[in-house]
Amino acid sequence: MPRIESVSVCIARVPLDRPVAFSTRVVAAREYCLVRVRSADGIEGLGYCYAVNTSGIVLGMAVSELLAPVVVGQESLRVEGLWREMYQEALLQGRAGGVMRALSAIDTAIWDLNARTAGLPLFRYLGAAVHDRVPAYASGGYYLEGKTNAMLAEEMRNHVRDGFKAVKMKAGRLSPREEEARVAAVREAIGPDVLLTLDINNGWRDLPTALGYVARLEKYDPYWIEEPFSPDDIDNHARLAKATRITVATGEIEAGRWRFKDLLQREATTLLQTDATVCGGVTEWRRIAATASSFGVSVSPHAWHDLHVHLVASTPNATMVEWMPDDHIVNFRRLIDRQLRAEGGDILLPVEPGLGFRFSAEAIERYGVPRRDGGDPWHTVA
Repeated sequence: MPRIESVSVCIARVPLDRPVAFSTRVVAAREYCLVRVRSADGIEGLGYCYAVNTSGIVLGMAVSELLAPVVVGQESLRVEGLWREMYQEALLQGRAGGVMRALSAIDTAIWDLNARTAGLPLFRYLGAAVHDRVPAYASGGYYLEGKTNAMLAEEMRNHVRDGFKAVKMKAGRLSPREEEARVAAVREAIGPDVLLTLDINNGWRDLPTALGYVARLEKYDPYWIEEPFSPDDIDNHARLAKATRITVATGEIEAGRWRFKDLLQREATTLLQTDATVCGGVTEWRRIAATASSFGVSVSPHAWHDLHVHLVASTPNATMVEWMPDDHIVNFRRLIDRQLRAEGGDILLPVEPGLGFRFSAEAIERYGVPRRDGGDPWHTVA
């Protein structure tokens, strides 16, 4: 059976060509925690997670100092046992946040290693529900300095011209009147039959604020309102879900199946956006999706289409993948050597083993953050 020989971690910092904003913050660069898990047979599996703007060093330390020693020397096919042991090791340091993101990256890399060892794309190794493509929605609509409503509408119209039947835009940063004008322009541009989703990014403080926006936006038939409140404000999610016919979607920065169970039991959401790079990796994502299925709730994972395309393709109650059409905002694709393709509003599934890509050595040379001792960006625990 495959034995894990080493775990390597690298932090990459990729600046945005132009800073962008959403309801709660401005982003000028993105950091990523990249993980390689190598077997004694010489096969490497890859995992990764988003380290936000400046916290990559925290995630890198969690991988190298806390979690990698748990799995080195262990059999890679013992996935459930390794997950449990990593989670137990990190119990006091973080059952969510950066430590769980680090755990997610290692867990994903182990799944990737096993799929590559078997010579199968990850979605087939997991048990495919479809064989060639999955539906996607085109995501964008960020706030940019000088960006007019007409420019936003044209951006969304272009996604529809490319074949997408669903689009997403940022919302909630401006006043209710201004946001209504933005949404109205987009709805007119894309027509009545395209699904329009709105991402608030935790931007509303209380229920009256949310209801003030929703009263203006409902007439434009949004398919969902995403992360309306702080993720910890489950009560207001539940109240809003009862007060509007619009689907309330959330869960992209939640971790652990227990928190998702709470969301479902309290009817705080009718669509989960569980992110495998955040929630506990492929292992925990599958548990959460299965729990959601028992509640009759579907899952549309947040971002990172290179990983989530495999999970949607192998999960019956998963619906759409979030597709970032270019790399000027979510720029992870600059770090890998092979890109997925969209066709007619779907993402074509890869045929290569595992995740279907490698980290680009040239990109790591350019974007890798040197270690404090000035050494190579990759740090290996063996």
